[in-house]
Order: sequence, then C-alpha cells, then structure tokens
Amino acid sequence: MGEQTFQWTDPEQVLAETAALSGLEYIQGMTDGSIPPPPIAVLMQFGPVSAEKGKVAFSCRPSHAAYNPIGMVHGGLVCTLLDTVTGCAAHTTLPAGVGYTSVEIKVNYLRPVLADTGELVGTGWVVKGGRSVIFAEGNVKTAAGDLVATATSTLLVRARPGAA
Repeated sequence: MGEQTFQWTDPEQVLAETAALSGLEYIQGMTDGSIPPPPIAVLMQFGPVSAEKGKVAFSCRPSHAAYNPIGMVHGGLVCTLLDTVTGCAAHTTLPAGVGYTSVEIKVNYLRPVLADTGELVGTGWVVKGGRSVIFAEGNVKTAAGDLVATATSTLLVRARPGAA
C-alpha cells in the first residue's frame, strides 16, 4: 500500500505577506523559493520552473497516487497543471492587488500519462491580456518533448483575495 503525506504554508498568511508584489514578482518568488507554493502545488507535486511576463512553466512528476480506475494518471491532474500554468501566466501580467479566476478551460488530451511517464512540463502563455478578461493557452509535454495535452483558458481579472 502506498502513502503520501504533505505539509503546506498557510496561504492566507502568504497572501498577506506578499500583498505589495505584482503578479510577476509573486510567481518569480515561488520560482526562486522565496515564496512558498500554494497547498494545491504541494499536493499535486507541481513546481515552478520559470516565469516571465506573460509566460510560465511548471513541472510535475506524476505517481501512482494520481491513478484513476482504468490504470493511468487521472486527466484531472493534467487539467489542473494546465489551469495552473494558464492562470499563472495571466497573473504575471497583473499589478499588485489584482488577481484572477478561471472562467473556462478547454483541454485536449493527446496521450495517456502513466507513473513511469516521468516528469511533465506545463507551459502557459498569455494570448491576449486585458483589464477585465485575459485569454491564455498552454500545453503539457513529457521530458522527451512528446505533447500530452493542450488547453485554452479564459480568466476573469478581479481584486486579489485580501487586497484592500
């Protein structure tokens, strides 16, 4: 029997401590380790790889803990990775005190993922920024460069939780 445990930093405390940072500064802080990752990233074993304005990459190493009843990694893990990278790409374009929420995500799955697939890298980029809506795209590839899934996402710009 497998077992997985994890610990995270209180996300409300992190948000309060980083309220003055722009979205890009926040995501870059997660990338360099000066800002702890959100609990979902710890749970799903996502890690930021790179961040620049309008583009981010996160890695993930799927395990048997994410298997579905038909013997492969659940598509929800890949969808969540895509939601993460499209959302974080949007976040890198926003000023301090401004956040976003996903309105819609459309995912195309192109190949199955197994525990032995190895590391996945999700990349997200902004197609069209905006003050009220942002459009982003993303993909997930294996370490060998095989395309696993693609996504398009629409994000609603809104005040960041805890922002005055």
